[in-house]
Amino acid sequence: MAGALVRLRAVDSNGHGAAATTGSRVLVLNATYEPIHVCTARRAAVLLLKAKAEMIEHGDRALRSERMAIDRPVVIRLIQYVRIPRDVHRRKITRKAVLARDSWTCQYCGSERLTGLTVDHVIPRSRGGESVWENIVASCAPCNRRKGNRLPREIEMHPKNAPKPPGPNVFIRVAAPRVPASWEPYLAPGTTGLAQAA
Repeated sequence: MAGALVRLRAVDSNGHGAAATTGSRVLVLNATYEPIHVCTARRAAVLLLKAKAEMIEHGDRALRSERMAIDRPVVIRLIQYVRIPRDVHRRKITRKAVLARDSWTCQYCGSERLTGLTVDHVIPRSRGGESVWENIVASCAPCNRRKGNRLPREIEMHPKNAPKPPGPNVFIRVAAPRVPASWEPYLAPGTTGLAQAA
């Protein structure tokens, strides 16, 4: 049955759509409702058809082939629990992870953007600053140039939020900078039990 997915297309109720839509992102929850991954709609459909996942939220469009149609998944939950190392999001500091942690917002001037952001060492490396989560923030290029290699107190440029290691959902924000509203209840801290009880 999963072989039929090769020609799945996303279509609305009027039959309009395009095959490219099957590449849209789907939030994958563990059996405990903890967000663990982002995949394509096509991959999610395969997991659903193989009964390895269940649909939690679906979109307006359907995925159709010549022989079948299923609702386009938006959030799915794995049937069996998958063990995820707890510190997986803390292992490596990357530019994308820093920008995602800071919600693609310059921590000095507050400008929000998906492009043109850099990362800045709050205490510059040339002044003894380390490359750790607590010392790196998202910064727009103008603020980064303006701050240069000065300390925050020397130029009165302090981050709006104290930098810290990201939460476990940072990988979701890296994979999908614009998180769909339907994902938010599953990404909010402390909602795992609530979602499971619903």
